Formats: sequence, C-alpha cells, structure tokens
Amino acid sequence: MSPLLTWTTWLPAAIVFSSLIPGLLIFLVKEEDCNRRTLLNMTGTLLTLLLVGVLIWGVFLGGVFETRVTIVPGLDLVLRADALSMLFVTLSSVLWLVTTIYAIGYLEHASNRSRFFGFFSLCVSATVGIALAGNLFTFLVFYEILTLATYPLVAHSGTSAATRGARIYLAYTIAGGIALLIGVVWLRTLTGPVDFVERGVLTDMPAALHPQLIAIFLLLLLGLGVKAALVPLHGWLPQSMVAPAPVSSLLHAVAVVKAGAFGILRVVYDVYGVEFASELGLLTILGAAASVTILYGSVMALRQDGLKKRLAYSTVSQVSYIALGASILGPIASIGGMVHLVHQGIMKITLFFCAGNYAETLGVHKVSEMDGVGRRMPWTTLAFTVGALGMIGIPPIAGFVSKWYLGLGAVEAGKDWVLLVLAASTLLNAGYFLPILYKAWFRPPPESWPHEHVFDSRFETLGALLWPPVITAVLCLIAGLFAASPFSPLEWATLIARREYGLIEFR
Repeated sequence: MSPLLTWTTWLPAAIVFSSLIPGLLIFLVKEEDCNRRTLLNMTGTLLTLLLVGVLIWGVFLGGVFETRVTIVPGLDLVLRADALSMLFVTLSSVLWLVTTIYAIGYLEHASNRSRFFGFFSLCVSATVGIALAGNLFTFLVFYEILTLATYPLVAHSGTSAATRGARIYLAYTIAGGIALLIGVVWLRTLTGPVDFVERGVLTDMPAALHPQLIAIFLLLLLGLGVKAALVPLHGWLPQSMVAPAPVSSLLHAVAVVKAGAFGILRVVYDVYGVEFASELGLLTILGAAASVTILYGSVMALRQDGLKKRLAYSTVSQVSYIALGASILGPIASIGGMVHLVHQGIMKITLFFCAGNYAETLGVHKVSEMDGVGRRMPWTTLAFTVGALGMIGIPPIAGFVSKWYLGLGAVEAGKDWVLLVLAASTLLNAGYFLPILYKAWFRPPPESWPHEHVFDSRFETLGALLWPPVITAVLCLIAGLFAASPFSPLEWATLIARREYGLIEFR
C-alpha cells in the first residue's frame, strides 16, 4: 500500500481523532492547570482545522478519502469525504475554533472546566463524525454519541433549572434516537447496507416496497426532526437555554440542530434521492413540516422577553429553511437550503456570543433590559446587528443569499406558496429583531446595569469574549459579499446540487 493511499484512507479518521484525543486528555487535567488545558484545546482545534483544509483541497481536486472499518461481516463503520460532508465539517471546525476561544474567556473563573472542555471536545468529535459518515449506520453511531456528549454540557452549571433542561433534552433526543434506530434497522432489512450515494440508493426499489419506504422515511424524519427542532419536536430547545453561552452557541450553530438538519439532507439526497422522494410524496410532507416550523418559531420568538429564548425560537424557525430547501424539487432551492446550513451557523453563533457578552458583562438577560446597551458595548452590539440583519435577510449579509436562492427555487419549481412563507417569515424576523436593535442603539441607557462586571481589559469586555463575535460577524459579511468566489459556501452548495441532480450547468 503506497503512502499516498494510506494517507487518503486514514485522513477522515484522523480528523475525528484530532478532537477526540485532546478531549479525553483534558479530562485528566487538574482543574487549576489552565495552561495545559488551553494548550490541549487550541492544539486540537488548530490540528482539526489544518486537516480539514487538506481534505477540502483533496476533495476539490477529485480525490477519494475514505476510512472503512468492518465491525462484523456486512456492517462497516465508514468515514468518507464528499462535497456535502465538507460543507458541514468545515463549518464545524471553523466555529469550534472561535467557540473554544470564547469558552476559555467565558469560563475563566468557573468550576469543573476540565469536565466541560472534555465533553465539549467529544461533542465536536461526534459532530465531525456525523459530517463524515459514509453510511447510515455510521451516522447513527455518531448521532447517538452526540446526544450523550451534549447532555453534561447542558447540565454543566448544576442548578435545578440546568438539570431539568438537560433531562428534557435527553428525553427528547433519546426518543428521537429510538425512532431513528428503528428506521435504520428496518431499511437495512430491506436493502442491506445503506451507503450515502449521490442521487440516492433506493431509486430502483420495487413498487411493492414503496409503502414501507414511506413509513421508514417518516421514522427517520421523526428521529432527525427532534435535533432539527421541527415542530412539535422542538420542546427541548428553549429549555436548554439554561446552559452557558458557549453551549448555547454550540447547540444552535455547530452541533445538535445542525446534525438533525444535515441528517435530513443526507436522507433526502443520498438515501432516497430527491426525485424518488418526490415520487413518493415525501417532499410534500417535509415541506409542510418545515413551513409550519418556520412560522411557528417566528411567532413564538415575538413573545419572548428572555434574549436567549428569543434566539432559541429564532433557531427553531431558521434551521427549517434547510429542510424547506430540500423539499422543493429543483437545484436552485437546494442550493439555498444547503448554503443556509453554513450561513445560519455563522449568523446564529454571532448572536449567541453577543447574548453571552451582555449577560456576563452587564447582567443583561432580557430584551427589556437592553436600552442603550449599544453605547456601553458598541462592538458587541455592532456584531449583534450584523447577525440580526442577516437573519432578517438584509443584503449583503449571508442570510440574504440563502433566502434569495430559496425564493428563486420556489419560482423555478412553480411553488408560489413558498414565497408567502418566506415573506411572512421575513416580516416576523424583523418583528422580533428590529425592536432589539432600536432599544440597543436609540434608547437611553439606565443609570445602572443589572449586574455590571468591569473586566481588567481595555475593551468593553474581556478580549476573549469580544473578538469571537466580531470575527463571526465579519464572516457573515464576507459570506454575503463574496458569495460567488471560489471555495465560498455558495459555490460548494452549487457543486453539491449539480451532482445531486445530475446537471452540468444550470442558472
């Protein structure tokens, strides 16, 4: 076996281990040994980012990267790089770096930091495993590891509210995992091993099996819909907002909800195939569920005074754009849904970083407490403004690109009702974000803040808390302004859509 072949064979596994091994070592670090823990954190994040960069270049050049380990005859654990996996694994690795920096600053004086960062790294390893999973069995394994690794993060603070939120999260996700397991086992009994293949693996199934395939799809959607927060499976998400801000950022932008949305893309495109799914009527079911979730989440966000809860219901709404794009038969809408996997991630992590800054620096947890906060924390509020306007869909921020392609795709597919959903969602987005921006920038500040913490820093807050949202806000602008450039998320989504629809050119 040549060295090159060995490298391409083990590179996907090396990416998973680059975060797994530092995470396991962090558990052994003494609580007071901050330097060693930070070294392990940063080594893992930078090594993962480096290996992902190599993988991106290799996939772009047409290389084949696959790790395959046989568990028992006929059951393989497969890690494979393709264009869709690269979209998700790149998002995870980049945002893991900025979230790690943020978490180090946020938890500077907290307790149980080794436990936190150990599970934090395991959570990222599971997310990377989900992104690189080459078959449905591997996806299921890492999907359930993600559930178990995230539970201690939600419960980290140890308060009664945190424990309750973590138990609700675990109850929902375990129930979803059981549904997913039943669907995966049932499908395997019909077809044998289910590898992810462009344009799907089920297109030649006999008509007599179609009713079973419909039932299996519904089970898979139920299992994935819990983490993707599809209504009515979303109840765990607002309850988990008791977790620290780095965990909220991880849940909403990098790991859990994205794992569910990514799984829906895999099932639609690479298991059933989008055309076969449409033939079975499954895209109509998915589109209806996504549309209800988009509108419900936005309406509920309007009613929340808690800033993190408002952002949580915004996530319920915004993540379903990904499923909506997959439900519209056509490459343009598919691009909009897939690129929103990235765009929503960088916008939402910006918003949660900022919410954490307000809470940690000023004790501000509610929208009603945000009068004049822009004067006290201008850089944080500027980053929040970029993220919020992007969520509304204001150009040239990344969110505009996603909505534009979803709208064009709806017109291309002759589904005008999608335009109504997008228009209503945009108005509701404006309804729950613009009042925050008005209060932050134009209302006079109070005489004192709820609980102001003056850091020993020349900035408005600790540098480790300030720079991550500033960086991700800049990424929101770059992703929108340079959407047509090579290697942009939009270009990768376009490449994926071409392959899934078997097209060479389309407008």
